[in-house]
Amino acid sequence: MKILYVEDNEDNIYMLRSRLTRAGFTVVIATDGEQGVAVAASEKPDLVLMDLSLPVLDGWEATRRIKTAPETSRIPIIALSAHAMPGDAEKALAAGCDDFDTKPVELPRLLAKIRALKPDGGGS
Repeated sequence: MKILYVEDNEDNIYMLRSRLTRAGFTVVIATDGEQGVAVAASEKPDLVLMDLSLPVLDGWEATRRIKTAPETSRIPIIALSAHAMPGDAEKALAAGCDDFDTKPVELPRLLAKIRALKPDGGGS
């Protein structure tokens, strides 16, 4: 399963990419929202992990663009936020995200969300 991780913090990229790779996933990285939209279109990942606070184009707008483009509209997106405020989960879901999680990431919880959204419905 190929996951696109859209994140601008190098430490977060290193940590989560390493953990997801060990869990058996292929991880592709984009470091801003605009790049995330482009990589989603070119790589056609099975799932996107979208940071919400991104340079160039924030995660909410990047999500809207991915979900409105016919070639990427069916890709599940999990929003990730380090500064989760009341209403952020609802705002992310309204933008088109399929789920929401907070950082720092608790890997077992995130893996359960990834598996729940996996196109074939199970396994890793």
